[in-house]
Amino acid sequence: MPTELVELPGGEFAMGSTSFYPEEAPIHTVTVGAFAIERHPVTNAAFAEFVDATGYVTVAERPLDPALYPGVAPQDLLPGALIFRPTPGPVNLSDWRQWWDWAPGAYWRRPYGAGSDVAGREDHPVVQIAYPDAAAYATWAGRRLPTEAEWEYAAGAGSVTAYAWGDEPMVDGRLMANTWQGNFPYRNDGAQGVGTSRWVGSSPVGTFPPNDFGLFDMIGNVWEWTTTLYSERGHVMDAPPSSCCPIPAEPDPTVTQVLKGGSHLCAPEYCHRYRPAARSPQSQDSSSTHIGFRCLADLG
Repeated sequence: MPTELVELPGGEFAMGSTSFYPEEAPIHTVTVGAFAIERHPVTNAAFAEFVDATGYVTVAERPLDPALYPGVAPQDLLPGALIFRPTPGPVNLSDWRQWWDWAPGAYWRRPYGAGSDVAGREDHPVVQIAYPDAAAYATWAGRRLPTEAEWEYAAGAGSVTAYAWGDEPMVDGRLMANTWQGNFPYRNDGAQGVGTSRWVGSSPVGTFPPNDFGLFDMIGNVWEWTTTLYSERGHVMDAPPSSCCPIPAEPDPTVTQVLKGGSHLCAPEYCHRYRPAARSPQSQDSSSTHIGFRCLADLG
């Protein structure tokens, strides 16, 4: 069953930031209409229901088209996805290839490749989801993916602070989102939410406190797809809000979407993007162990 929806009234809010990364600028006033957004990211259980009902095959399960990846060796065109692997110790953080590996056979049911599965993780966000996969689920559920503005409005929940909960990453010593705890990318002590468990990797949805709209995991846990096209210039003020419709059945590796929310791999020294205004570029064909999604429905 698709995730419960939370109705939001919409309205005017200040979008963007000038305090962290240049692509978040400028701060500008945006108005969004009323909509209903899913209370938490789509879970493994919900995505399994979709696949069982439709027979859908995700991008990570399909061979890569040689025409879209010229020069790539045939053995690297096999179905698969990116998986995070911690490094043995400190490394130069300018080269992400040190902690990301291509894993043939990795997909949403086997998120870390051979030997992994999602048994016992039905309530975790589904990962290894490319942009067309998220869109296909949304269509099946009678919903759609959010624009960046809709997503940021929902994540901020009326706040005007750096984080949805204030200007500090913790509240009274309490961790508010599932983000990297330790030294990235080699030591993660685990993020503790409700209870005594410390989560290395994704956590069950709802493990960390909701925002003031009652939405869980808008920040941390997994990055989430939006329909907004990414621009290196930041928010493009001389163009209408961009959303990529119709969403293609096959991904275009040359087209880059905006991801929002940060993930369990975000750390202050590397990816201080566990904030509503933060944004990250990702090509439509990307599937990885830290990208998921949620949907929304229009009201009225």
